[in-house]
Amino acid sequence: MTDLPSRREFLAGGVAAVLTATTGCLEDAGGFGSDDAGRSLRLTLTREDGPLRESFVVDLAETRPEWDEEAFAAALAGDDYTIQYRKPFFSTPEDPVYTRNEGTYYRLGSVVVDEATVTRPVLRLFEIDRGADSSEPDGVDAAELPTGDERAVRVAHFAARARGNEGGAPWGLVQRGGYVYRDEDAVDESVLLADSSTPDHVVYRDRVYSVEVSRERFHEPVYRATVEPVAETPERMEAILRAQFVDARFSREDLSPAAREVVRAARREGYAERHPYSTGYREVLRALHRRAYIDGNIRKDAGVDDEGRRMLRYNGVYYDYRLRFLSTDS
Repeated sequence: MTDLPSRREFLAGGVAAVLTATTGCLEDAGGFGSDDAGRSLRLTLTREDGPLRESFVVDLAETRPEWDEEAFAAALAGDDYTIQYRKPFFSTPEDPVYTRNEGTYYRLGSVVVDEATVTRPVLRLFEIDRGADSSEPDGVDAAELPTGDERAVRVAHFAARARGNEGGAPWGLVQRGGYVYRDEDAVDESVLLADSSTPDHVVYRDRVYSVEVSRERFHEPVYRATVEPVAETPERMEAILRAQFVDARFSREDLSPAAREVVRAARREGYAERHPYSTGYREVLRALHRRAYIDGNIRKDAGVDDEGRRMLRYNGVYYDYRLRFLSTDS
């Protein structure tokens, strides 16, 4: 699937200043309190070029790991295909994956059918305490290690760097404070996991780390791949995707001139206002069916249902849209 374009900063001044209403007070409407007074609500629209099929219907031979092709072929033939720990197709209800085969569109997924208990090596790295003399021990350069070890060092380094610091680490990669070896070939070829002559230190990005290896028990899900036919034509597939992801549809002719300006600004660089919102901004929020930002208890209701992808169809073009509050220093 294609990556979404990055969100751009909201439009400051200009159109925003013209459209922002000056009447009302923050305490009177929508459940705003004194600590919300400085917040602006920003709307950003990111165009999705082409039909939704181009984002959600994938070619497994080009975009997925090889086991997904095997999983699809097996499931299509009516055979069970199971894999431990790794979810086939990386498909979720919030982010489904579809593929096409001989004119039929299929929704790809998986279900958990068992649990496996296994012992796996875990690599953890720790920064060296240089001591008073600022000396450092020698270590093997990560670039000289086998590919599996080099990857392990790179991931474990994130965890070592994050200890005691704000900002965290990529926890989808880092597990148990280090790197878990799950590839049997990487284990067999590893230098860091060798029972004898294992290096005590490694060098990564000009920093020396001490090496700690443990073997720990994991309880991992076993997934069975699922393949379900859903459409026989591109038009039907597009309708399925619209029904799932497009939660607002309107055209330029449906909007007042002020609301059109809000949409235009949101498409260019984002649009933001403080509450109480202008007539044009309120009109757009209602067209998006996001009335909690206007009529509800904004502090408690607005944004509660913001998980997952939200899309708009405006003048026949798809847009990803996002609403979020900005503090005074954003």
